[in-house]
This record gives sequence, structure tokens and C-alpha cells, in this order.
Amino acid sequence: MATTARSHATEADLLRTPKDGRKYELVDGQIRVSPAGARHGLVIVKLTRRLDAFVERTRSGYAFDSSTGIRLPKGNVRSPDISFVARRRFKKTGIPKGFIPFAPDLAVEVLSPADSPRYVLDKVGEYLEAGVRLVWVLDPEARTASVYRSLTDVRTLSEKDALTGGNVLPGFRCRLRDIF
Repeated sequence: MATTARSHATEADLLRTPKDGRKYELVDGQIRVSPAGARHGLVIVKLTRRLDAFVERTRSGYAFDSSTGIRLPKGNVRSPDISFVARRRFKKTGIPKGFIPFAPDLAVEVLSPADSPRYVLDKVGEYLEAGVRLVWVLDPEARTASVYRSLTDVRTLSEKDALTGGNVLPGFRCRLRDIF
């Protein structure tokens, strides 16, 4: 649990917390790991419902929420807002009790107002370098999504467009306006 050096933290202290992939909240004068804002959470729930329904129906794999740690090859443990792992990748080991020991097939990040473009791009680069095949970065404020297959193969979608799973989730389709 992260805390500030002062005995009574303020909202200003909360705004200065590091951009380290964790989420923080102010509780009883202490800064602690916590969830992000309401719009952020709503977008995640709407997309997770659709993604999970699809993977359950197709039996293609498993959708995980942001509480799921994923161990990446360079030693970082990341927790994408949503991730997907194909069922076949768990055939030998089953779903672990602890962190997922490899990169997911899909990582989804939903931007929070405090996220800097550099921070998000660093995270996307780390995912792709680790072997994530598809990364979706959703921006609720701009009502857009950036779809990464590599750092040079990027497509920006507007709310008029749909997220599709391509060869990672063949047949998956979700209109952006339905989740924004």
C-alpha cells in the first residue's frame, strides 16, 4: 500500500501520484491503490461485457479484468484494463492462481484524464515487445480508439467505427458508440 510521507494527504497530493500503472485513491488522509474515474470504469464494463460474451459463446479463450497481473518477459507485471488470452494457451498449465506468466493476445487500455500520451505509448510498446498481438487504446474523452498491431501499424477509429478482433478474435465486432 503506497502512502505519502505526510501524516494527512490532500487531493493535491493525490494528483501528484506517480504514473506507474497503478490506480490511487485518497482514504482517511492516506493515498492508497484504488480505481480510476467513473467514465473510465463505465467504458471498461461495457466493453468487457461484450468481449466476455463473445469469448464465452465462441469458447475462444478468457477475458480478464484490470486486477489480473500479467508477468512480462522483462520482469514487469502489468495489469491492462482488459486482456484476452486464447484458450489453447492454457491447455498445458490451466489458468494460474497467480499472475499470468506470459503476454496476453489482446491488451486494452482505457485512458484516464491524468494519463500522459508518453506514458500510454510506453505501455503499448512494452505490450507489443512482449508479444501482445493486438492492443486497443480507448479514449473516452475524444471518443476514439487506436488499434495497434505494431508501433508502425496503427489505426485510429472514431465512434462511427467498430472495434474488430481481426485474427486475434475472429468475428468479434463492437461499435465504439455503444461503449462510449
